[in-house]
Amino acid sequence: MSRRRMIYEGKAKILYEGPEPGTLIQYFKDDATAFNAEKKAVLDGKGVLNNRISEFIMTRLGAVGIPNHFIKRINMREQLIRKVEIIPLEVIVRNVAAGTMSKRLGIAEGETLPRAIVEFCYKKDELGDPLVSEEHIAAFGWASPQELDDIISLALRINDFMSGLFAAVGIRLVDFKLEFGRHFEGDMVRTILADEISPDSCRLWDLVTNEKLDKDRFRRDLGGVTEAYAEVARRLGIIKESAQGGEVVDFSSAGK
Repeated sequence: MSRRRMIYEGKAKILYEGPEPGTLIQYFKDDATAFNAEKKAVLDGKGVLNNRISEFIMTRLGAVGIPNHFIKRINMREQLIRKVEIIPLEVIVRNVAAGTMSKRLGIAEGETLPRAIVEFCYKKDELGDPLVSEEHIAAFGWASPQELDDIISLALRINDFMSGLFAAVGIRLVDFKLEFGRHFEGDMVRTILADEISPDSCRLWDLVTNEKLDKDRFRRDLGGVTEAYAEVARRLGIIKESAQGGEVVDFSSAGK
């Protein structure tokens, strides 16, 4: 990695220049952050699990016609992705009241919403990624009307697919965050899914017990963060179990 040119470093990932024009290498770190990076930790193996889970989901979304930046997984921590111009919005899809929605609206956590709700936050760390409306997006030109239509349509399609995917393995998709980018193909520009989809960016609860299998375990000091991520990977069939019932996942070569 020392010979590569770093393009960008975020809280949980690093982007490097890719081997071909129009590509990047996305590296998943073990760093965990919460509350706009006020809380930090390093959780061994988290980046490996997020890389594998995001690969699994992006691949399946691509197979059902959801355009995204994923090309292939290179190794335990890295993916080859398409270079995009990130639209400065976090797109949150909510199926169940939780987190900031429960606090803002006084809705009990765990209450199923009347329908899936799409919210937008302006990507600006120093402002705490504030909630914004479609009016703000249009007025400040963060996305065009067509891009916004595409984003909402894609977000709801992703929600339908992922809700079924997780329900099939006994997991409730409570809410999740998406990012989108502009992918330039000659004179054409296409809105595609970017970033990652993993327990870092989703709230995932066990369907029966409501046990949290996501980043809320870190936010709320519940412990067992990587174990919960590994359980998600196991249920999705990413991590195999040995004959003795243990999980077969090799972190020893994770940084190679």
